[in-house]
Amino acid sequence: METGQKIILTSNNISDSIYELSIQVNLSGLSFFVLNSMDSKIEFLESVRFDKKQTPQELLDRLIHNFNRLEGLQKQFGRVTVIHDNELATLVPKPLFDESNLVDYLKFNTRILKTDFITYDALTIEDIMVVYVPLVNINNFIFERFGSFEYKHSATILLNRLLTLEKNSNLLKMYINIEDSHFEIVVVENNKLKFFNRFEYNTKEDFIYYLLFTAEQLQLNPEEFPLVLMGSVDENDALYQIAYKYVRHVSLLPNESMLYSNNASSKHFTLLNSL
Repeated sequence: METGQKIILTSNNISDSIYELSIQVNLSGLSFFVLNSMDSKIEFLESVRFDKKQTPQELLDRLIHNFNRLEGLQKQFGRVTVIHDNELATLVPKPLFDESNLVDYLKFNTRILKTDFITYDALTIEDIMVVYVPLVNINNFIFERFGSFEYKHSATILLNRLLTLEKNSNLLKMYINIEDSHFEIVVVENNKLKFFNRFEYNTKEDFIYYLLFTAEQLQLNPEEFPLVLMGSVDENDALYQIAYKYVRHVSLLPNESMLYSNNASSKHFTLLNSL
């Protein structure tokens, strides 16, 4: 099994364009974000959801198809970032981290193959490493198309941003970032990461079960802790309504918490905080 530290692949293809591209890849969908770095304006934002999970090869075919059809992607880019959004990841405290043990970190909580390439990111706020499996075929295509690019796991971006938002707070707070078929729960206290996990869900009952189970395991009282929802959710959403039924203090993430805002909601939180 291949293991090793991630490198930023380079060639001479990247231009000095003011446009920056971030691509979030998931077997259930693709998202694209183009930023004008001159004025920090969102030039293009598009998501493509699939009816069912794709294989890695099918996902690559879909990615190529969308590069050919989406007008907003027909630009020269000065920076390209790929976000690997999958469940094939785990967190390791930096003092316990050893690059030679990447396989061991992952094999206890996820199914990995002998052919999987395993890499890692370092959080910028805490001494924590995110160990994960990127989609190598996606990386290879992006390198062939653009040359230099950077890739990260979605958990790296999510945790870095939330810990930055909480850097001056001593309170305990639970964040939930909601996507179409999964969500991440992040609990912070005293600007430290207390809990992180990713859950698949199909119904609102799945959602509230994992929320309350996490609270119970952490001995958090639903009458007391503040819960902040973000991502694909609003006050009229069924997930918001059921959370509000069982947790006293529920709110949506303020729009100003985004590095780049689409002036609508915290949807695409990870994508819009990636550049």
